[in-house]
Amino acid sequence: MRPTKADLEAARDRVLADVLPRGGGTLRVLFSGINPGLYSGATGHHFARPGNRFWPALHRSGFTDRLLDPSEQDLLPGYGLGITNLAHRTTARADELTDAELREGGQRLRALVGRHRPAYLAVAGVTAYRTAFGRPRTQIGPQDEAFGPAKIWVLPNPSGLNASWPLDRIAAEFRRLREAAEALRS
Repeated sequence: MRPTKADLEAARDRVLADVLPRGGGTLRVLFSGINPGLYSGATGHHFARPGNRFWPALHRSGFTDRLLDPSEQDLLPGYGLGITNLAHRTTARADELTDAELREGGQRLRALVGRHRPAYLAVAGVTAYRTAFGRPRTQIGPQDEAFGPAKIWVLPNPSGLNASWPLDRIAAEFRRLREAAEALRS
């Protein structure tokens, strides 16, 4: 059932739990969104708003063998994947976050990567990445910077509000990341 307007408003400032492997399982790619939207806060599932292209891009790129519903997010660790966010606080729009929140989230993300040691950290949102890590010229794609053993890849924001990146282009960038992560295993 879709959340009501009251459900969405009640979801403001909620925190969604990260999706991570239990007991030190292998993590090929840790995806980081900017922050959960109100729809995600109301449902408890990452990238849950209808029109968000994260789940279709994940499938079309070959990360998953079928299109997962956001309610199936707990299946991701079985694929060697996880989800977190730069900022945990749910908002109606990412532009409600302060630069300080994004920088603080960047520090938390570095620590999380240090604990879980993914092969890749994939941040979905170039503008948020630039702010969080003080990299104003960052472009979409693989980065020269690394967090310990984790290579970094910046992905386009899969939000339906990001009209400059249609689903096919987003999925192609996800595919490039998947291929790079698979090459590390060889």
